[in-house]
Amino acid sequence: MTFVVTENCIKCKYTDCVEVCPVDCFYEGENMLVIHPDECIDCGVCVPECPADAIFSDTEPQATAYWLEVNRKYADLWPNLTGKKPPLPNADAENGRPGKAGELSPLPASEDVA
Repeated sequence: MTFVVTENCIKCKYTDCVEVCPVDCFYEGENMLVIHPDECIDCGVCVPECPADAIFSDTEPQATAYWLEVNRKYADLWPNLTGKKPPLPNADAENGRPGKAGELSPLPASEDVA
């Protein structure tokens, strides 16, 4: 079993969940996070920390095969994230907005160059 990041993380990318993960199994894309299903130890400490309620056990209906595959695929492509970062600028406005699945960016997170 594993936990799966789902649609509501898109365009939010809160990282409270990352901060509590004991095995550093979160990976960061441009506009969402994913969990590597082979690294997750199924402890569940990330679930209550997610302000977007975007993390579910793979046994729950919200964690569809599609989202499990998104997590598996992009965890192998995106960089590992081990600490808390600020959420995306419009995260609070995006939190809970339906229909974001088509807005997933397959790009890895980019570092801010100021």
